[in-house]
Amino acid sequence: MPGPEASGEGLGGAIGFGVRPALIIIDFVNGFFYRSQYPAITEAAQHTRALLLAARAAGLPVVHTRIAYADDGSDCGVWTMKAPRLRRLTESSESSRFISSLAPEAGERVLKKKLPSAFFGTDLASHLIGRGVDTLIFAGCTTSGCVRATVVDAISHNFRPIVAIDCVGDRSASAHESNLHDIGQKYADLMTRDAVIAHIAGERRAAG
Repeated sequence: MPGPEASGEGLGGAIGFGVRPALIIIDFVNGFFYRSQYPAITEAAQHTRALLLAARAAGLPVVHTRIAYADDGSDCGVWTMKAPRLRRLTESSESSRFISSLAPEAGERVLKKKLPSAFFGTDLASHLIGRGVDTLIFAGCTTSGCVRATVVDAISHNFRPIVAIDCVGDRSASAHESNLHDIGQKYADLMTRDAVIAHIAGERRAAG
């Protein structure tokens, strides 16, 4: 399914799917769900469950990312000065563990990161290239933070980014909407979860 129509400013052109998609689930960890403080993120995670099951059924590569710092804070950088609560996401903390409904299964890659983009300082690009992946389907949080940063780096690595719009969430509705609009104009195709699932299922049927 193509992305939004190109605007009169030459933005919003369609990228479309390539031949080998993978699902990237960004930072759906307990720290963003305690006390239901961010309901939009909770809703996005609930929607992601069906997308994850569809990806598994189709045999797509799946990558789960989480932020995890050393327990002594020795690897915390400048980002944690701007957002001090991130320091709670330590390797041994329950806050940095994946929520149970989206827990990785055997064979799915778990990627630890220390900065917004899942590509920065990691082997994500080589991992995907080694599996012949050319298209990345994104779910996760937050839309304005780690999702956006990873999507921008994805297209910078020449992958085809697809954002499942009801599977990403943010702390504020305005940040979510404005960043999602900008992502769709410049960096990725925007699709509903059900449209992504339909495409995955169609490709699976076509492959026999």
